Amino acid sequence: MQREPVQSSSVGSIGYDARKHLLEVEFRNGGVYRYLDVPEAEYQALRDADSVGRHLNQEIKPFYSVIKVRSRPRKADQA
Repeated sequence: MQREPVQSSSVGSIGYDARKHLLEVEFRNGGVYRYLDVPEAEYQALRDADSVGRHLNQEIKPFYSVIKVRSRPRKADQA
C-alpha cells in the first residue's frame, strides 16, 4: 500500500486502500498498523486534520479494529 508522509510528531505516513477500506499508519518509531473497515471519509478527515496524531487517537483508535503489520525496530536494528 502506498503511504504519504504527514506532518506529525508521532505519525510518519498514512495510506488508504479504498477497495478494502484499510487505513495504514506508519509511526515515527517504525511501527506499522492497519485499521480495518475505515470509511474513506474518515481517511480524508485524518489527512486534513490539524493534528494527525490527535485525530488518530480520538477518532480512529477507539472505533476501528487494528492489525499490527510491523513492530518498531529493535535498537540493534536501527544502527
